[in-house]
Amino acid sequence: MLETVFNTRAMEFMPQLAEPAVRLHLLVVDADAAVRSACAEIAASLGYAVESTGDLAQARSLLRGHTADILLVNLPAGSNEGLEMVSEVKLLYPETSVIAMTATGSVNAAVEAMRCGASDYLTKPFAMDELSTVLDRAAQNHSTDTATRQLRERLRLSEGLGSMIGRSAEMEKIYRILSKVAQSTHPVLILGESGTGKELVARTIHAYGPNGEKPFLPVDCGSIVPTLIESELFGYVRGAFTGANRSKDGLLVSAEGGTVFLDEIGELSLDLQAKLLRALQEKEVRPVGATHRVPIKARIVAATNRDLAAMVEKGSFRKDLFYRLNVVNLRLPSLRDRREDIPLLAAHFLDRISREHNRKYTLSDEALRTMMRHDWPGNVRELENAIERACAMSSGPLLQLGDLPTQLQQKGLEARRAAVATGDGLAAAVAPELKTLADLEREAILGAIRTLNGDKLQAAKLLGIGKTTLYRKLKEYGIADPLREE
Repeated sequence: MLETVFNTRAMEFMPQLAEPAVRLHLLVVDADAAVRSACAEIAASLGYAVESTGDLAQARSLLRGHTADILLVNLPAGSNEGLEMVSEVKLLYPETSVIAMTATGSVNAAVEAMRCGASDYLTKPFAMDELSTVLDRAAQNHSTDTATRQLRERLRLSEGLGSMIGRSAEMEKIYRILSKVAQSTHPVLILGESGTGKELVARTIHAYGPNGEKPFLPVDCGSIVPTLIESELFGYVRGAFTGANRSKDGLLVSAEGGTVFLDEIGELSLDLQAKLLRALQEKEVRPVGATHRVPIKARIVAATNRDLAAMVEKGSFRKDLFYRLNVVNLRLPSLRDRREDIPLLAAHFLDRISREHNRKYTLSDEALRTMMRHDWPGNVRELENAIERACAMSSGPLLQLGDLPTQLQQKGLEARRAAVATGDGLAAAVAPELKTLADLEREAILGAIRTLNGDKLQAAKLLGIGKTTLYRKLKEYGIADPLREE
């Protein structure tokens, strides 16, 4: 029986077999009784709970009764029934790992199977150690994917603190500090890279504080010209400047005991830094154009992605203002330093997008594993944009590697190439399909424009590139009208 599937190394390999740590359920589907029986026999010796059938209808019935952890299915030559079953299983039972079996020379069939959702393949005849290796790889991926799915499910029960998402050790430290800081009205300085969620932390501090019902007023110090920031913070009187037809209270006054969030505080000019320091020390402001002063009562929470201590040393940030703001400081971890939170964050964004579009989106296991490997220089904001882009580019509810931004696709393909070098069957099958970064970039740009019906400005925004870059790329491609380009 074994000779129909395995080569002469089969029995020599038997003493090296080890049972999986968790007893997994394997379903073998092959019309060839000898192959089916051999696979079932060997898998059982490896510790799997095995069921087998040669009938696709019966296989579907078995899956409905109790979903298999791993499906080992033959792809018969000259028929699409095997591929159809792979697609059906991944749609109905996405947690099931699928391994395709093909005849010698049927690499194209294996590639098609993996496009349909299979995670690996075997070419007949194969050795026992090959079957063992593929099953072991499937078991490891199943364990990893199950853990990430469980993290995604925890989203409903444990989102973190307020609207903050994450259960990593780094975020637990932040929560502990926030729970104490929120109960006071001391100034807080939030430090961290761009996209780590500094404003979200500021809003959480305000919401959980004693004045949470009062206003939360954000000011982006990096995007407003200095003269406007001064009038925004301190207010102005009628006639103070052209267009000042009426007097207006500044944010420090209108907060009325609430919180004023000074985002990118490091962008303030030295002149404005001096005025802000005076206002915080004296707890009053002088509106622009006024001769009188107005008392203020507001909590100040400031944030920056710059190194304020270094700026103080260089003289570009006032030391006395730094000490005034730095009563309590929080340094937010980058996303690459809390990778275990990525599945939870991804699930949160997918849940929101699914509700907005009334369409359920999920990430394929390969896409999620690629996200876990990415360094995310743009942190949580980059992750959110990547997922929104994938939903916009996807042709179905399951988001695949090809739906992700170009740099993530490239990382996923690099992982496949590395697997090819180590003999990974999955990577070997898709290796002929690998594309260059330039090809992926071209496909992403053209795909985005077509998806948005020719709106190049929106496409550039979706892709995270400038409109000038997009037009330059189209010129390089020699494409005047992407909607007509085949």
